[in-house]
Amino acid sequence: MESSVLNQSALPIFSTLPLAQVEPALKQVLSENRSKLQTLLKNNSAFTWENLILPMEALDNLLNKMWSPVSHLHAVMESDELRTIYNACIPLLTEYHTELMQNEILYRAVKMISESADYKNFSPVQIKAIENELRDFKLAGVSLPPKDKERFAELSKALSKLSTQFGENLLDATQGWTLHVTDQNDLKGLPEQTIQLARQTAEQHGKAGWELTLDYPCYSMVMKYLENRELRRFMYEAYVTRASDQGPQAGRWDNTKIIEDILQNRQELAKLIGTANYAEYSLKTKMAKTPEHVLNFLHELVAQSKSFGERDIRELTEFARSLDDFQQLECWDLGFYTEKLRMAKYAVSQEELRAYFPIDKVLSGMFTVMQRLFGIKIVERTDVDIWHSQVQFFEVYDHDNKLRGYFYTDLYARKHKRDGAWMDECRMRQTLPDGDLQYPVAFLTCNFTPPVNGKTAMLTHDDVQTVFHEFGHCLHHLLTQVNFASLSGINGVPWDAVEFPSQFLEHWCWDKETLKLISSHEKSGESLPDELYDKLIAAKNFQSGMTMLRQLEFALFDFRLHLEFDSTKGGQVQKILDEVRAEVGVFPTPAFNRFQNSFSHIFAGGYAAGYYSYKWAEVLASDAFSLFVERGIFDAETGRSYLKNILEQGGVYDPMELFIKFRGREPKIDALLKECGLL
Repeated sequence: MESSVLNQSALPIFSTLPLAQVEPALKQVLSENRSKLQTLLKNNSAFTWENLILPMEALDNLLNKMWSPVSHLHAVMESDELRTIYNACIPLLTEYHTELMQNEILYRAVKMISESADYKNFSPVQIKAIENELRDFKLAGVSLPPKDKERFAELSKALSKLSTQFGENLLDATQGWTLHVTDQNDLKGLPEQTIQLARQTAEQHGKAGWELTLDYPCYSMVMKYLENRELRRFMYEAYVTRASDQGPQAGRWDNTKIIEDILQNRQELAKLIGTANYAEYSLKTKMAKTPEHVLNFLHELVAQSKSFGERDIRELTEFARSLDDFQQLECWDLGFYTEKLRMAKYAVSQEELRAYFPIDKVLSGMFTVMQRLFGIKIVERTDVDIWHSQVQFFEVYDHDNKLRGYFYTDLYARKHKRDGAWMDECRMRQTLPDGDLQYPVAFLTCNFTPPVNGKTAMLTHDDVQTVFHEFGHCLHHLLTQVNFASLSGINGVPWDAVEFPSQFLEHWCWDKETLKLISSHEKSGESLPDELYDKLIAAKNFQSGMTMLRQLEFALFDFRLHLEFDSTKGGQVQKILDEVRAEVGVFPTPAFNRFQNSFSHIFAGGYAAGYYSYKWAEVLASDAFSLFVERGIFDAETGRSYLKNILEQGGVYDPMELFIKFRGREPKIDALLKECGLL
């Protein structure tokens, strides 16, 4: 069968991808890969890098090239048909990967290479690739008895299905609730852009008036600016009870049982492998080596931040009471009075800043920053196939004008698109069997407020940080010099180091020179004035104690959940979350809040027992950035050193080893605390 789904060249075909061919094409690729693997293992008695590892890498690439556009479309352009097809394919992929990693003959073949006389002459890339393979075989249960192997495969398949269902429930719950407003007085306080978008949404649904949604760009504006307190409460309750047993959609798309099943399956899987719990299992591939290491790190940050968070909430409460006569500040009041307090203290708001950040200027300015830091040039192309009219495509060249890779941007919220912001891999850098180089390709996806009435989309400063963050991931993927896919870019990098390059790049969003490059007022064209810059910097660490504690709450909840979960006890998820909030939180959370039911990072993403990675990597990022502070924010030599020692190295070397090469010493937590104003 010749399928256009299989005919994927250097770049995928999206616009004419025939969905009906996806499942048959996947089955064909998996069948051919199985057959080729069998031939590889049968025809060789002495296994080598050339006759086993490289052909295996080529098989992985064929599968990835076929599947990556399908997986991406499921995240950004979902439909009922695509969802059905995707759900039919996920078990096939899980079964294939589990079967591969539990193949004892393949395991022994790779082990034979590691024990060969040639192994001592292998390059660092080859040695690391073999080490990772042997580790991953064990983590997939290759040495288990047949019955346990079978159970591991069942659990893996069930977990893939549950994670997909969790994400789909959340998407349906987010898009299944809207608030129809007919009186414009109820919208008082909202920015004009949000009001226009609400009107446009209502018109699209054939309604008069305005329609508010739970998409984050709309929801966040309501929480920050809407004066109608009752409507804020209404929106808050709908948002924090999505996909749960509470709120206006109680019981519909409920993720409660799915969470329990995910945790139970993860726990059983971890114990099959011989680890005490899923947290220990997760750490087998991370920088942190023990649960105690992670918990001590998080508790140290809590101890450093708690008094600052308590100070922040006291100040906010007193300020709110000075403005309005009510007895109790509630969660749906926090964003609203935070913005008012920010204005009162610093006379600057995200909405005022939005006028200075048109998306095109932010992107072009960010590309100029990258050129000055790393010598790279970024050029837009308009002749490639895309999946939506708002998608853009870019080429990346290095200082020698050599092509390094490509990336797509898809920046605006819309229906049938997963919430959040992320970078994903489309193609990995690797040497192909014919000797040609396959260039890396990335997807950069965000959910900003879309352009309204044909005008340019404008970003808040928070949005600007998100773009820089995700582009940091892109650079890590695109600028790698490793030509072996499983170690190129972010592949093979321990999960708690993956956020280092992304959080590192965020620091430039606070630099005066950078802000001049990425800003242009929507009417006057002027860059951000010094007066507004000074206010922005003065407000940088506004409520940083509360911000830090919020992230630590998520990290501790995630890690403790996977460390302590006991399937024989009921109600543990809420119990652990309540305990963490009692320890970390500085403001009471309503009993109806079901944050866990939308915590997709850990239940539908790759952060299970790893959400702490954000803070772990933030220490690396802050300390790395401090070297630029010492030497000059655009110091070319320091930029080249970062490029060489961090961005180009992929997953070949230990991240701590690379950090020391760049920084000259191990990271210090003080850099992060100082950066956040908590020291």
